Amino acid sequence: MSTKPNTEFTKDLYKAILTLQTEEECEAFFKDLCTIPELKALSQRFAVAVMLDKNMVYNKIVEATGASTATISRVKRSLDYENAGGYSLVFERMKDE
Repeated sequence: MSTKPNTEFTKDLYKAILTLQTEEECEAFFKDLCTIPELKALSQRFAVAVMLDKNMVYNKIVEATGASTATISRVKRSLDYENAGGYSLVFERMKDE
């Protein structure tokens, strides 16, 4: 498998996720797809991104999520420099709900 993020397999995964219609369907799919540690890691990274978007400081994020400062820094770098726009898109859409 290629190390590039947009392989045929990755695109198939994105398409599969887009078929999910409810939170319950999403939960069932991700429980099947991911191990518990993988799902916890994804959830933690998203929580960190949400908190960084709200300008929370690192020590408060560590306290709230248990994430390492390295994880927080990686997420911050993604938000600040390597931003593909995904977080912003999701944050904006979640505000509308």
